[in-house]
Amino acid sequence: MNWLEIEMLLRVILAFVLGGIVGLEREVRQRPAGLRTHILVAMGSATFTLVSIYGFIGQGTVRDPARVAAQIVTGIGFLGAGTIWRTESTVIGLTTAASIWMVAAIGMLAGSGMYLLAVFSTFLAWLTLYGIRRLERKTSKRRLIGEPSLIPDELAESMD
Repeated sequence: MNWLEIEMLLRVILAFVLGGIVGLEREVRQRPAGLRTHILVAMGSATFTLVSIYGFIGQGTVRDPARVAAQIVTGIGFLGAGTIWRTESTVIGLTTAASIWMVAAIGMLAGSGMYLLAVFSTFLAWLTLYGIRRLERKTSKRRLIGEPSLIPDELAESMD
């Protein structure tokens, strides 16, 4: 095993860890796509990115890693759409769909070797899912005591 192969393994492991960080929050909230889904999406994106960068070297073909990246974005959009449920009064699953899309991007970052950006993006995704949720809960509690809320009634009810 050479150094490049070791680095590729480490990239997939990084995608595994970072996808797990985002997926854990979704798992704790018991959302449709949880820990395993987010890990697999991040690792799959990293793996597809790696194969698009390194898989066709020396085979006499034209390599275009951006083509695979575009297909990952499209495919994950389709996967995320399956988590969205619409009722007469609410739409449920948009955040889960967005988090799946985000971990695909994180996996692509890890797979392409952009480690710092992958870690930073994971931190911001986690902060969005965990930190902003706490802010939303505080503003919806104000609604209960007569102050105006930033969240429509039907969305506040579906948050818990």
